[in-house]
Amino acid sequence: MSERNLEFDKVIDRYGTKSLKYDFAKRRKMPKDILPMWVADMDFRVSSYIEDAVKQSAEHGIYGYTETDEDYFAIVKNWMKRRYDWNVDEERSLIKTPGIVMALAATVNCYTKEGDAVLINNPVYYPFHEVINDNRRRIVSSDLVENDDGSYGIDFDDFEKKIIDNNIKLYLLCNPHNPGSKSLSFNELKTIGDICLKHGVIVVSDEIHADFEWKKRHIVFASISSEISDITITLTSPTKTFNIAGLQISNIIVTNKDLRYRLRKQIDAFGYSQANAIGIFACVAAYQYGDEWLEAVRSYIWDNIEYTRDYIQKNISHIKVFDTQATYLMWLDFRKIGLSDEEIDRRIIHEAGLWLDSGEIFGERGKGFQRINVACPRSVLAEALTKLSNVF
Repeated sequence: MSERNLEFDKVIDRYGTKSLKYDFAKRRKMPKDILPMWVADMDFRVSSYIEDAVKQSAEHGIYGYTETDEDYFAIVKNWMKRRYDWNVDEERSLIKTPGIVMALAATVNCYTKEGDAVLINNPVYYPFHEVINDNRRRIVSSDLVENDDGSYGIDFDDFEKKIIDNNIKLYLLCNPHNPGSKSLSFNELKTIGDICLKHGVIVVSDEIHADFEWKKRHIVFASISSEISDITITLTSPTKTFNIAGLQISNIIVTNKDLRYRLRKQIDAFGYSQANAIGIFACVAAYQYGDEWLEAVRSYIWDNIEYTRDYIQKNISHIKVFDTQATYLMWLDFRKIGLSDEEIDRRIIHEAGLWLDSGEIFGERGKGFQRINVACPRSVLAEALTKLSNVF
């Protein structure tokens, strides 16, 4: 059997499928006919192997409680080794959750108490803010710094000072970074690890975009050293990689026995036990047979990234494209235009007819930016960029 779903130029009508991206514009106060380029799912049909696995599971006709076994762990372990050269030895290290955001919330509740400070790097994926604020913890940000080449960096002096001054015991790391598209180097990750080890900080590393690093192989934070692994909760999932977010399956890996026990107890307290049955079978199919589809979609998305960068440079040069080192989410800098965030949003939404993610939802440092999802057919992307250039 060979992969069938490699026609990424094909535009698939997603309206009427209860799609968050397409069917909820009115509820979210957007114009009905807006072109959505916001939430991070792809407009591509998933691997045919995943389709077949889902169909086979559905055709069985009984959807009872479903659990994973040693075969599931072996498949996840093999994926981590093949893709990232990361060895996960113990099956007990694996904890399943329905998604990364739920896992983030669980770690905040597990390893901190109300009123504690939690460290992040703004601008960052907005649920990082939500799980801290909604659980009555306090956000402390060591803001990313802008490099001259249009990429982000970390101010390690500020990073360590924020830890000391605020008695930080939990740090939420976004690696690769969303929305800044930064791919952290080995030396950057090691420096983060050394500082956190020095000050007794637990690191929750969200690595959901790991398979979309463009200039190097993804480096798992916990793989830097056994000491760093011992303070790390690694959040992984096939959902971004294979466009199956609606199937709700994430694999959380915790090698430290005490941290793992505490997190399991917290997830039990949330009332969650068995994973989504269809999600389990989809994950197995993706990790066993999905390589061909993934390499093809990576190539297509990279071409979209280059197309977007070139188009904006030629036609809307006063918008700056940040260096897209990872993810299929591009970070666009509108600050040279000199308009407020409200006016930028108004023009994008009501004049261009586009739905992007406004940068301010990613924290104070996101103001003046917009995030665009380029994991779509080229014709859709071309239409979106034309709409953007017509307004700016």
